[in-house]
Amino acid sequence: MAFEPPQRLVRALGETAPAGDDWLARLPGTAERAVARRELTVERVQVPGGRSSLVVLVRLPDGTPAVLKLAPPRARPESERAALAHWGGRGAVHLLEADAREAEEGVLLLERLHPDVSVRSLPEAKALLEAAGTLRRLWVEPPAGHPFETVAERTGRQAGAMRAGALAEPQTAPLVEAALTAREELLAAPPEHRLLHGTFRQSKVLAGERMPWLAVGPDPVVGESAFDLARLVRDRVEDLIAAPSGASITRRRIKRLADSLEVDLDRLRGWTLFRAVESGVRALRVGRGKDAELLLEFAGWL
Repeated sequence: MAFEPPQRLVRALGETAPAGDDWLARLPGTAERAVARRELTVERVQVPGGRSSLVVLVRLPDGTPAVLKLAPPRARPESERAALAHWGGRGAVHLLEADAREAEEGVLLLERLHPDVSVRSLPEAKALLEAAGTLRRLWVEPPAGHPFETVAERTGRQAGAMRAGALAEPQTAPLVEAALTAREELLAAPPEHRLLHGTFRQSKVLAGERMPWLAVGPDPVVGESAFDLARLVRDRVEDLIAAPSGASITRRRIKRLADSLEVDLDRLRGWTLFRAVESGVRALRVGRGKDAELLLEFAGWL
């Protein structure tokens, strides 16, 4: 079959592709070779799919359903592989090829979940509860000599881009300054160093067979739990902005999540501010004005 990348993936990667990058052009051939090497039967490409990888629903030679995932180097697929191997299926999708030496770079063979059923399909309160419970299982000690980026390293790179963004869009400068100040204070005394999902939100938690809900698509990082939880706080941000009491709902959500997962409330608020502003400035940079407006208004409530 033709492994045509979904338009959502083409658009998203086009926003961040470095000059001369030909990963998308090579993708159909890469997928064909990965399928042939494993003697997989292809069912279909998942559409609309994700923003950083091609997801193909396949079956193993014995008929077991599985997922073949192909991601470009800038999506850090080998870091994802290492995290999934460390979790060993506890709270996250199971990696079917744990040894990176046995697989092509950027190719992951994964347990098949229900790709069209995420916790986002649940009522909001129930979705937050289930998502938070899944996230808690992922917060474990990283392996010795781990290959993962730290929160300080990742946010350091982001901070540089945020400063540049504030120069290009001066109206964002006050929020950027507040976010960068919060980052400095938070990094001064981190309470823990755990393996984190890195990009956790409701849509990253899918229904499974061996467990009701399992996380997918990590961009793993090592740091404090509040950093991971911060992204979940702003889930369904468009609904929060549309609600007359959105700011109050947000404050209650922060408190409820902090209490339920035993995370310091002020640290959670600080990382929520940083991550919302960083995402908002990045959305402005790539021309997603509506997303930027929502994120920056949300950040202003914090």
